Amino acid sequence: GTGTQIPDTIKVQNMDADSNTITVIGKEEVKVVPDMAEIEYSIYTKKETAAECQSENAKDLNAAIEKLKSLGVEEKSIQTSSYGLNPIHDWNSSDQAVTGYEMTTRLTVSDIPIDQAGTILSESVSAGVNGIDSVTYFSSGYDASYQEALKGAMAVARAKADALAEASGRTVAGVSHVEEYGYNPNARYASYNSSGPGKAAGTAAAADMAVMPGEVSVEAQVTVDFTIQ
Repeated sequence: GTGTQIPDTIKVQNMDADSNTITVIGKEEVKVVPDMAEIEYSIYTKKETAAECQSENAKDLNAAIEKLKSLGVEEKSIQTSSYGLNPIHDWNSSDQAVTGYEMTTRLTVSDIPIDQAGTILSESVSAGVNGIDSVTYFSSGYDASYQEALKGAMAVARAKADALAEASGRTVAGVSHVEEYGYNPNARYASYNSSGPGKAAGTAAAADMAVMPGEVSVEAQVTVDFTIQ
């Protein structure tokens, strides 16, 4: 994307005629559209016996994994983690009897091109997945966009210094010191979280967001000491 200057965030910190320096702050923001997605599913099973519960959960998990592979997802991009098998107690009974068993397995699928995310979501839900816990969007171009924002922030700072120097009958001779702020790798991600694990209600909303993830804001800020003559 192209950078947009934000004049409100640009200010002069100091102009010291005696030491021949001007200190200014420049800030620039670049918008970038995410191009990759990571989806975290949950596969919840509730059965009367432990064996049935484990068997059903494994069957649904395998069905989901096979469906993902058939959609072109590489095996190295699929990770599973289990919450384990837990008894379900009737806490209202005198002996708190076990009435069944439940098991949740989490399936994390990464490195999904954004234009495939909607299809992968809908197809995998029909193949054993019964919950979408989160969809995370990732901009593989974050670092390049940050470099663009950084250059813009420097240009803003230089323009401000030039104007101030000219107003005082001086000229900018060079840069004596630069401090960089704003690099935030976590900003490359934008997440959607469902109403809770095992909730299929969030499926439609997640699928919609998978194809319309919005933009990630990439900001850079510099504080620059310019020498003047």
